[in-house]
Amino acid sequence: MIQLLGIRKNIGVKIREKLAISQKKREEYTKKLLEYFDEVVILSTCNRTEIYFNGSLKEEEGLKKIFEILGWDIELKEDCFYLEEKGAVRHLMEVVCGFHSRILGEDQILGQIKEAYFSAYKIGAVKNELQRLFQEAITCGKKFRTEGKLYEIPVSSASIAVNEAIKKGAKNIMVIGYGEVGKLVFKYALSNNINELNLIVRNVEKIQGIEDKRVKVINYQEGRKIINDMDAVISCTSAPHLIIEKEHINEEGKKLIIFDLALPRDIDEKIKDFKRIELYDIDDISSMDDENKKIRKERMEEFRSIINKYIDDYLNWKSIKEISPIIQKIKENSNDIVEKRETTLKNKCNDKKDIEIANRLIKSTSDYYVNRAIEVLKEEKLKGQEEECIRILEKIFIKKN
Repeated sequence: MIQLLGIRKNIGVKIREKLAISQKKREEYTKKLLEYFDEVVILSTCNRTEIYFNGSLKEEEGLKKIFEILGWDIELKEDCFYLEEKGAVRHLMEVVCGFHSRILGEDQILGQIKEAYFSAYKIGAVKNELQRLFQEAITCGKKFRTEGKLYEIPVSSASIAVNEAIKKGAKNIMVIGYGEVGKLVFKYALSNNINELNLIVRNVEKIQGIEDKRVKVINYQEGRKIINDMDAVISCTSAPHLIIEKEHINEEGKKLIIFDLALPRDIDEKIKDFKRIELYDIDDISSMDDENKKIRKERMEEFRSIINKYIDDYLNWKSIKEISPIIQKIKENSNDIVEKRETTLKNKCNDKKDIEIANRLIKSTSDYYVNRAIEVLKEEKLKGQEEECIRILEKIFIKKN
């Protein structure tokens, strides 16, 4: 059974960071969860932590095991939600299309889901129903954005942070981290009329091919030395600990705007004590998006039928898959009967040409009725009325030993 454990909407960043899963730990946790579940995909971003799993352990038992393996405080269970089967399928389809993002319709989530799926696939954590679900969801997300033309209203936490910094007059900007979000921030910042961009990374030698003269690539130690000279700082690392603490910030000096896009957070919230500091975390940034939210919501609702189609297609596939053992038995029994009839015919007829013609007729007649029976069974399954149909077809087509 497909199930989902995730963090509830509108849970503050202080709780979310306690339930965050670092990229470094994701593979380790996935492998441990596979000891109890058939399939597992962990989706962990700055705004969400969701664990999709397929297995026989149900709600209470399964959730208890997940909390235990991840080392989460069971008291935080009230901050989480649990869905199964159709609810889990619908949730993933809506998530990949941006309906559950704090910044409605943001486009980063599609790439994040693809990355989570491929990471699970590489270690054999998806191979059946969950594999099909994520493949369908990724295709759904692409089609939704293309047909809905959401690219006409582009938005991400990265673009919002850069836009706010530029609005507030920032000319000298520091970007901390060069992962997926960091690269977006870097790109958006350079598309504006700025004087200087300091890119702070752990390993300077890994950054190659940047020719823009406004850019300086430096390490963390050097970055902390010049942070107080910046107009704006945008931090987006995947570090499990604070990157900038209160001791790194001067109490006196010019105004400094800091955007913390990370979860767990990169920036010590205590620096808010300094009057010259404006500090915004990921929740603050999502609330800056009101201007375009209404337009995007109307556009997204207009194309919700795409999501509904993919949900129906997946559930129909899963429903038909459940009766595949019966279908296989019907086909196998049909083949056995055809072979016996062909053997009988060979024993009674000497003309090879007549035997070939007769064999084709026997096989085509058998296939016709078997395929028709399978079609009826699929129709009844989709109506939820397959039990009586299976009972009758077993009597007709499946030989009892």
